[in-house]
Amino acid sequence: MRLDIEALRVLDVVIQEGSFAKAAAKLHKAQSAISYQIKKLEQHFDVAIFDRSSYRAELTPQGRALWQEGRQLLQQAIRIENLANHYSKGWEPTFELVIDGALPLEPVMQAMKALAEKEIPTKIQIKVEALGGVQMRFDQDEANMMLVVDYTPSPKLNAISLPEVPMILVTSKDHNLAQQKEIDLNQLLNHVELTIHDTSEIPTSTLDSLQFGGDKVFYLHGFDSKKTCLLMGLGYGWMPLSLIETELAEGELIELDYPNSRHAFTPQLVYSAEQPLGKAGELILNEVLSEFEAFTH
Repeated sequence: MRLDIEALRVLDVVIQEGSFAKAAAKLHKAQSAISYQIKKLEQHFDVAIFDRSSYRAELTPQGRALWQEGRQLLQQAIRIENLANHYSKGWEPTFELVIDGALPLEPVMQAMKALAEKEIPTKIQIKVEALGGVQMRFDQDEANMMLVVDYTPSPKLNAISLPEVPMILVTSKDHNLAQQKEIDLNQLLNHVELTIHDTSEIPTSTLDSLQFGGDKVFYLHGFDSKKTCLLMGLGYGWMPLSLIETELAEGELIELDYPNSRHAFTPQLVYSAEQPLGKAGELILNEVLSEFEAFTH
């Protein structure tokens, strides 16, 4: 015989109310129906849940242990019912967002904070990749959305332009290049270039379009480690302005005197054109667009 969840609910109400009679009144049932449900549980477990030897029925130690475990099962059942109710109303069970590490994360995290405060039922995953790794992860995981610097357009994808992200060519104040004027390409190639490793893991993937192409190149896994290396005076490289504003203002990092020391790219918010966004997707899209707009003003 399968465990009867309703019988567990009745047991919980009996204990909460303190008697079979009060439980019957609470559940709008006859007291005999309440007694029958408890008897069914005792037969199912082959354990006496209540000690009926005295005037007032009391939980046996075994009955108390079963009730405590049963309450956890009831709470889980309630959560399942609530989730099913949310999903029936258009909420996605999960939502995966893939982000290029070159983008400022603050507006994304602000958007996630706003969503957390709404207590939506969807489980959100965020993965950070670089260069071709963003679309690779988006495709492989069949993710719901990506914030990407460059990708392969397709009629199957919708794309919305985000505000421009400025990049600056910098080095440490103590690096030799920091003191040089009117730097040319040959001078750059004499020093270590710090760049980001393409996480696509495809040997033939396209190099970063801003890479200068010299022999002295250190590939790093993220802009945080790249900034650390820059501050150490290890080399030079491109950095998103949003990540180094303080270091530039304090003079720890110096913009190189190079003809094209500034660059800006327009990231794209990309999602499927074939499968409409659910409630969580619409919220994420609107929150991300709003936060990026606020971040750049």
